[in-house]
Amino acid sequence: MKSILEGRQGLACEVNKVAEVAGYLWQKGWAERNGGNITINVTEFADDEIRRMPPLGEPKPIGAVLPHLSGGYFFCKGTQKRMRDLARRPMENGSIIRICEDCASYVIIADQPVVPTSEVASHLTVHNTLIAEGACKKATVHTHPIELVAMSHAKKFLEKDVLTNLLWSMIPETKAFCPRGLGIVPYKMPSSVELADATLEELKDYDVVMWEKHGVFAVGTDVMDAFDQVDVLTKAAQIYMSARCMGFEPDGMSDAQMRELTEAFHLPK
Repeated sequence: MKSILEGRQGLACEVNKVAEVAGYLWQKGWAERNGGNITINVTEFADDEIRRMPPLGEPKPIGAVLPHLSGGYFFCKGTQKRMRDLARRPMENGSIIRICEDCASYVIIADQPVVPTSEVASHLTVHNTLIAEGACKKATVHTHPIELVAMSHAKKFLEKDVLTNLLWSMIPETKAFCPRGLGIVPYKMPSSVELADATLEELKDYDVVMWEKHGVFAVGTDVMDAFDQVDVLTKAAQIYMSARCMGFEPDGMSDAQMRELTEAFHLPK
């Protein structure tokens, strides 16, 4: 069977990025079993032939009405699929879906009838909001970084911007490459509407959101951008925890040093 990626360099490039990032998530230990999800907006690559492709089954309800997604196309990791398998065979462990005109359902169009993640409603709700706001963000990534999840078990780190400022202070690159920091969502049932709504609220001010005792949710211009932000935050957490394991509380950069960095890199204040 011919893959939808054949002869479509742009689309293939984006799906290959997903496969590469999926491999990183597995290698880092952030994607146990079928843990984590990736969804990317690929509407810009939908040519006339793609738009005429018949669905591979009946429409499936999203669970929400998303008016800004009508006729949109998304690549989604499949439900119960493993990141390590997505890395090797992305079109066998993920699929491309088309949002129906009712904005409340979707159909799978390629390559195989792989049902998207059970959290597809949450991911698509975020994409709907990104489009409504005119954001250039095209990718959403949910994963389970060990050190960040561990830190979310301490109440002191769950206060607004406490963890953001701590992580920023560990190494200059953290604020440079994740300038909006880390939002916090108190524990909520995975895949719930409440979790999706709380995440959307935090994304107004942050590009990465910590789900207490669960994982993180990141948005980016592409899947690499979303991954990079989680990666730099996790590196900062590793530095902090390494210092604590050596028996001391790390000083972190001073407020004056942080201000200097902010001005030098023209970062949000």
